[in-house]
Amino acid sequence: MKINILHEDNHLLVVEKPVNMLVQADKTKDEDLLTLLKDYIKKEYNKPGAVFLSLVHRLDRPVGGAIVFAKTSKAASRLSDQLRRRVIEREYLGIVRGKVKKEQAKLENYLLKDNQKNEVSIVSKDTKNSQKAILTYKKLKEEKELSLLKVKLETGRSHQIRVQLAGMGHPLFGDQKYGSNINKVGQQISLWSHKLKFKHPTKDEMVEVISFPPKTEPWNKFNIN
Repeated sequence: MKINILHEDNHLLVVEKPVNMLVQADKTKDEDLLTLLKDYIKKEYNKPGAVFLSLVHRLDRPVGGAIVFAKTSKAASRLSDQLRRRVIEREYLGIVRGKVKKEQAKLENYLLKDNQKNEVSIVSKDTKNSQKAILTYKKLKEEKELSLLKVKLETGRSHQIRVQLAGMGHPLFGDQKYGSNINKVGQQISLWSHKLKFKHPTKDEMVEVISFPPKTEPWNKFNIN
């Protein structure tokens, strides 16, 4: 599979993750992005032996768009530090069910993950092992009973955007896990990693990459790019 490269240098590899592809191998043994990119580096640069490529952040399997990998241990350490300090800007586009009333808002919830079910729920603050999740959204457009949102993450919890938007009564279009009461089996989840902005790990400059969702249903209703 040809992977769209958004930015590459000696320390970084930023690509466009295809929808429904694993970021990292799991027990299913399905094709994963990290392995594909290691193979690409090995062949492109005639690298002998094992290739170093580190995952900096994750995207859920059904989600596509911009994702960054580190090609050196120095880059991996510094980008991970930026992620911890919340200085990496991560912006998503999402299409949700219904007309969102507030033009923009900040959502703060506590989330708890059930690892056996791979499912996350909103819980009370004092729930054991819960984690605080923060995002902001801005409504960009409406089309009938759908709303296009720009979402910025402040924290990076598992399934965070999906759970928090569903929690306010507007599940993502196509999300079977957190919107099964309104979405149909077979619909593709409409969440896309649109923009990443961060400080280059070895240079005094910012790196910004933008990725646009495909012109398929329901993205084509909104004329995004």
